[in-house]
Amino acid sequence: MKTILVTGGAGFIGSNFVRHVLAQTTDCRVINLDLLTYAGNLENLQGVDQDDRYSFVRADIADPQAVAQVFRDEAIRYVVNFAAESHVDRSIKDPGIFVRTNIMGTQVLLDAARTAGVERYLQVSTDEVYGSLGEDGAFSEEHQIQPNSPYSASKAGSDHLVHAYGHTFGFPTVITRCSNNYGPYQFPEKLIPLMIANALENRELPVYGDGKNVRDWLHVEDHCSAILTALMHGRPGRVYNVGGNSEMENLEVVRLILAALDRPESLIRHVTDRPGHDRRYAIDATRIRDELGWEPSRTFAEGIRQTIDWYLANRDWWERVRTGEYQKYYEDMYFGR
Repeated sequence: MKTILVTGGAGFIGSNFVRHVLAQTTDCRVINLDLLTYAGNLENLQGVDQDDRYSFVRADIADPQAVAQVFRDEAIRYVVNFAAESHVDRSIKDPGIFVRTNIMGTQVLLDAARTAGVERYLQVSTDEVYGSLGEDGAFSEEHQIQPNSPYSASKAGSDHLVHAYGHTFGFPTVITRCSNNYGPYQFPEKLIPLMIANALENRELPVYGDGKNVRDWLHVEDHCSAILTALMHGRPGRVYNVGGNSEMENLEVVRLILAALDRPESLIRHVTDRPGHDRRYAIDATRIRDELGWEPSRTFAEGIRQTIDWYLANRDWWERVRTGEYQKYYEDMYFGR
């Protein structure tokens, strides 16, 4: 049985990845290490905790003693690092926590994994480390790193650390850089779940600036498939871009959501733009397609309809998240019996 340590496995992408691994493999077990900060929610993993191939450890990725203990307790062969502060707006207000978690936490994890002699370490990164594009072109893996927010700078710093550990120590690392994710269990401060929830409540939908900022949208289940593929088959020292082939202006995404929910566009409210807001991202995912045979399985039209349906069917989940009630879940689950 292959043991995979997943850090940040109670978050949006991490929890979807845990579910994906357990559903798609029979020879893997998952250790989920998560501190359960504001975006970590064990409700994302309801039902998974009944699988004897899954276990949860509450710990801080930046705590060397706690992380080392996990490696001592478990025969970990693979590490996938999702643990990160990830919202640009929050990084503008408090950059320090992003440096601590995203850079120092990565260093702690790398040291523990290297000491334990793991077979593969995969760092989950973002296309935001590349900066902003003009109207044409796409980010390839050779594109210059030029982050423009405290969040993306911290992710670029962690990427450089991972690369350095591979180059200096011969440590088997892989980095994936994805475009904007969407899908089930996404914390509703991000664009798509925020707009869905506000529209359902007939509240104003805040759109930064003119709304013409362009993102490449990737369904989280496709992203999880790419990560597992890169983890098991990627070349050590390689960076793999992961994109959804679905570039779209933010305002167009918002209008699609309103139309799908039969809500008026008069709910859109343009607000002051985010400081340093990158204008356009686009991913060239040729390498992962040609080397590993991965491609996204769904169009944005299919994925956004599935996502809206999920939020409609799981209104109680996102309402608890929006009110903070989900934060009580851990205490009730483990200490309230």
